[in-house]
Amino acid sequence: MSYENLLIENRNGVLWVTVNRPDKLNALNRRTLGELDHFITSAGEDETVFAVVVTGAGEKAFVAGADIGELSTLDPVEAKAFSLRGQAVFDRFERLAKPVVAAVNGFALGGGCELAMACHLRVAARNAVFGQPEVKLGLIPGYAGTQRLPRLVGKGRGLEILLTGRNVSAEEAERIGLVNSVCDQPELVATVDKLLGKILANGPLAVSHCIEAVNHGLDLPFEDACLLEATLFGIGAASEQMSEGTSAFLEKRKPVFRS
Repeated sequence: MSYENLLIENRNGVLWVTVNRPDKLNALNRRTLGELDHFITSAGEDETVFAVVVTGAGEKAFVAGADIGELSTLDPVEAKAFSLRGQAVFDRFERLAKPVVAAVNGFALGGGCELAMACHLRVAARNAVFGQPEVKLGLIPGYAGTQRLPRLVGKGRGLEILLTGRNVSAEEAERIGLVNSVCDQPELVATVDKLLGKILANGPLAVSHCIEAVNHGLDLPFEDACLLEATLFGIGAASEQMSEGTSAFLEKRKPVFRS
């Protein structure tokens, strides 16, 4: 599939996907959402891809929200389908068994904030701005913003941001746990590369299992989540990667993991 609104760059097995609608502040329209769906599905199936980074074109916006022109024409049935479609696409980012990092380079509002929250980790430039301003349009977030935001920052803080529709600076986002780290705009790519370098130096199966344990475990009763963890721990113990990791530790050398 050829992409009209996405730019894809493979950097040694790390796929950087850039939402490329700078004239619209990278707002999500139907085509862009469809392209993101195709992209993340392909990335999951490609064994040569080890991680994904999501960012936006230019220095003003990551993704500034949904395309309001499209949104304004929806009837109730279409609006529900629109919401479910976006939720399904963003779920695929969250459920990917490979690290997904949002490199937030500017405005991440509405659907942009929801896309960033669907990524496993978030690194923000100091000029980044987050928010779910849908209430100002007489709506609520439709791409799981009401669910992921409180899970990241807590119920009270999440509701306050949702109900006021206010903007959240990068510094505040880091303080409340919405992003993992903040850096100067020129250092964004290098900061993400450094983070992924630390992650990808570890056992790929263990990294994948951590993602699975957290994603599924948070939705389970604690005892069931612990059973899931124990099961994945057992699977890992039978792997060549575990053998290599423990041997390298005992031999005081760096492990060489093979996928």
